[in-house]
Amino acid sequence: MRRIVNLSILLLLVCAMLFAACDAKRNAGKINADDYLSGVPKVENLTEMDTSKIIGLEDGVLTVGMECAYAPYNWTQTDDSYGAVPISNVAGSYANGYDVMIAKRICETYGWELEIVSSAWDSLTPAVQSKTMDANIAGQSMTADRMAEVNMAGPYYYATIVCLTTKDSPYATAKSIADLAGGKCTSQSGTIWYESCLPQIKNAELIAPAETANAMIMQLQTGTVDFVCTDLPTAKGAVAKDDNLVILDFSGTTGDFQFASEQERAENVNIGISVLKGNEELTNAVNRALSILDEEDFNALMDYAIAIQPEL
Repeated sequence: MRRIVNLSILLLLVCAMLFAACDAKRNAGKINADDYLSGVPKVENLTEMDTSKIIGLEDGVLTVGMECAYAPYNWTQTDDSYGAVPISNVAGSYANGYDVMIAKRICETYGWELEIVSSAWDSLTPAVQSKTMDANIAGQSMTADRMAEVNMAGPYYYATIVCLTTKDSPYATAKSIADLAGGKCTSQSGTIWYESCLPQIKNAELIAPAETANAMIMQLQTGTVDFVCTDLPTAKGAVAKDDNLVILDFSGTTGDFQFASEQERAENVNIGISVLKGNEELTNAVNRALSILDEEDFNALMDYAIAIQPEL
């Protein structure tokens, strides 16, 4: 009898140790925002400003469009952890990521409510033009073509164009885009990566673009393509979830993707916020809210977004 009791006690101790280990593992996996954001300025409260006459903000709600599928800029999750915001058109789902953090800062600045709407990439600009969205905060480059269609506030991030491949790829040691010649590749549809960058690679076998960033990464992971072209945050986010991926960053070298001028390069790598063409009041308000942040602050916020992003 005593032996049975001792065994029972031992089993209880083992179970307790296992639960404690699990709890420790969960706690160890929690991300402390202060580790990333301690130096980022607090929101500057500008609620004394009269923003009620801004087009789209008459109701005090900023309706923001994003894919909710473009980590680390934005993604969908099942709860409100790490400050996630409900997606108004997808019941029971929440949006989080760098774009959500920026949207929240803008709204907190002026005391606005935030509404996040999930939208396909190709539908984002038409939604702003039709006033369905007040703004798109969706990792969009500030290209001349896009700025002809909408106003763009920002930049709210300074990106770098890179390629992404796998460790066992013959392209893993590439030092320039010349070393990528003949490779099978793709990127996301409607982006300068697909339309302007990949065509610069000699004899590249360019397959149809992917609808989302996740789909693009999946094509690389499954061997459908040899490499993809994207921006550095997207690439870093992918590598954080899959250590078999390798970033090819040719920036600052003669082997990088080329643009007609430094101005064109800036337009293609700087990330901005789309609003209705001619809505200068909202554009200026967004720019004022962003003005207290610098490139270092943007990078800190992006690093935090990469740290808390969910698995694919």
